[in-house]
Amino acid sequence: MKYLFVVAHPDDEVLGAGAVIRKLIREGNAVAVATMVNHAAARANISATLQDDQARAYAVLGIEKSYAADFPNIKMNTVPHLELVQFIERCIEDFGAEAVVTHHPSDTNIDHAMTSGAVQAAVRLFQRRENIPPLRELWYMEVPSSTEWALDSSVNRFTPNLFVEIGEEGVKVKLEALACYKGVMRPYPHPRSDEALRGLAAWRGAQAGCRYAEAFECVFRRI
Repeated sequence: MKYLFVVAHPDDEVLGAGAVIRKLIREGNAVAVATMVNHAAARANISATLQDDQARAYAVLGIEKSYAADFPNIKMNTVPHLELVQFIERCIEDFGAEAVVTHHPSDTNIDHAMTSGAVQAAVRLFQRRENIPPLRELWYMEVPSSTEWALDSSVNRFTPNLFVEIGEEGVKVKLEALACYKGVMRPYPHPRSDEALRGLAAWRGAQAGCRYAEAFECVFRRI
């Protein structure tokens, strides 16, 4: 199957689904990543060599296909919604995506939320275009240090219902890929620390009866 991961920033793909991306590729699926923001403005702690860091992380995970936009960082709410949607639609069409994975709509990071909203509009493309494969699955992922800060109790927060076992190797690969991003990881007890991410994988695994897992919210599935 062809999985398209649509993320706001470089590093989100690893934080949210790094181990699963590697597992999908090893199982013979096609995987591509589309990134909405590709510069480090407003992220002073992030390396100025962000694209090089991302390329190294891709190499660790085995990602060979990617798309990059250049929307403004932490300002995606200033971009016309249609522009965001059309970029994602072009990625879906070019890749022939059958499953799409993106941010949860209640994520506190504005770029994450805007990306999620644009994805929700874009994945209906198959209903408007006969040459587009029908969508088979849509997942939301969690990005530690952001998704859990959805403090608005009036919205539906991230509620995982899909758990993908990743094992000890998956955790190691995820941490190795994250280490490629200079300035992203922090000392424990920050959520973006080795200890916290390993603990999250252990907890998600325990919820599902396995050693380690990454968790998602599957909101659309066609069998």
